[in-house]
Amino acid sequence: MIMAPIAAGLDLGTTSVKAALFSIGDEVELVCEKSVDYPLATPEPGAAEQDADTVCDSALEALASAAKEADAGDIACVSFSGAMHSLLAVDDKGCALTPVLTFADTRAAQQAADIRRRHDGHAIYERTGTPLHAMSPLAKLVWLRAARRDAFESAAKFVSLKEYLCHRMFGRFVVDHSIASATGLLNLERLEWDEGALEVAGIEASRLSELVPTTEILGEPGAAAHDLGLPPGVQFVIGASDGCLANLGSAAVEPGIVSATIGTSGAVRSVVNAPITDPRGRTFCYALTRDHWVVGGPISNGGIVLRWFKEQLGGAEISVAKRLGEDVYDLFTAMAERAGPGADGLLFLPFLAGERAPNWDSNARGALFGLSLEHRKEHVVRAILEGVVYSLWRVEQIRSELAGPGRQVRVSGGFTKSKLWRQILADVFGVPVSTPIGYESSGLGAALLGLVATGDVKDLAAAAGLVAVRDTQEPDAGNRAIYDEMLRLYDEVYDRLQPLFDDITALQTRAELGRAGTGDNSKG
Repeated sequence: MIMAPIAAGLDLGTTSVKAALFSIGDEVELVCEKSVDYPLATPEPGAAEQDADTVCDSALEALASAAKEADAGDIACVSFSGAMHSLLAVDDKGCALTPVLTFADTRAAQQAADIRRRHDGHAIYERTGTPLHAMSPLAKLVWLRAARRDAFESAAKFVSLKEYLCHRMFGRFVVDHSIASATGLLNLERLEWDEGALEVAGIEASRLSELVPTTEILGEPGAAAHDLGLPPGVQFVIGASDGCLANLGSAAVEPGIVSATIGTSGAVRSVVNAPITDPRGRTFCYALTRDHWVVGGPISNGGIVLRWFKEQLGGAEISVAKRLGEDVYDLFTAMAERAGPGADGLLFLPFLAGERAPNWDSNARGALFGLSLEHRKEHVVRAILEGVVYSLWRVEQIRSELAGPGRQVRVSGGFTKSKLWRQILADVFGVPVSTPIGYESSGLGAALLGLVATGDVKDLAAAAGLVAVRDTQEPDAGNRAIYDEMLRLYDEVYDRLQPLFDDITALQTRAELGRAGTGDNSKG
């Protein structure tokens, strides 16, 4: 029988929700995890939308399923993690008027550029800590006002997906400081809605949710969540954003301990005790608690690049994997090992989905540089794995300038299943890379924050101390020398191609519009 207490983390992601239950003893142990997928709609160029009620139904299904598998009577708390930068409009009854615009929705790119140019965008960034980019809810609000004016004007409130779920479950429009700090609308110093940003967005603070700490206890759920199978008295904690919670779930809350995540996208982050922004606006600063702030930067291209390779060029490996009953990604990494560090001089810029930090360029595009007749498929796979890590390294250089050098990296996300990819990260960063127990660290971070909120764990440091490390990769000095040269080339190739990104994107847009005009939606 599972010993009490159990803490649950409910993580609302971009393509699925995960409910993870953890038993708390001298170390954290995973009891069970349930995941429910949901679609991401792309009805027009740049769109990346979800149906809010479908996501919320999936969240309640996942939590009920996890509670059923575990001993629900031992569950002490449920805490929430949510993807950042989502936005939807709701009416005065809390019903959705628009789909959820996710972080990946880029239709507000022009509005972000206009804000930077017309409204002293850098000053807004310095006050709010959110870079001005299409992902930002500030830019999304300006886009909604222009493109969906009826919904914008009739909306009672504008909320994130996590806020929508909290309203459905508890009847309250509340937003934690962590999610709020990723909107571009929160003043970091005052932890209040920023008047200048609200003016640019064209709204008043009354059309946003009530601000609360990430340790806010939400009360008893209402009728919308009565079938969860949880006993009376379970504490529900609002929690924080997925990126910030990944640091806690990775035990990366001390100075010098850096969190690196590669899932669909990726990020590098560290925790500091006061807000820090970059003079050049290249990094974010988001709240974890009032005394813990997360500094770093996200990349748009992580595992999504390898998935693209699988879908477009991996037919042979897919067939082999099916025949052998293996994971096709394991075959890819085995191929990449044959290529060796630096992929024999093959360099890949992985910007298939544009790029966020450090250049915040939605028009950035991918490039394979140095390709010769001697290169084979395994070199391309190796170059993809390395290119993603190179892009993280560019962010890490800036993070270290602001928050101090890292002496160890704690990793999370799906890439942790690949020992090779973790070793590449260790070699490029030049420091040990440790993998905490489990690789879905945001849900674990939510559960740990919940225990801090309920008083079952003293503080964040004590919570991080409960997380065990599975293994550690040490950097290889010989590989590091190769990567130093590749990183120099990576920076130079990027700098030379960057002026051409707008031109090639314009050409691609014309081609896409041409296909749409002829009814040809094929890509090849």
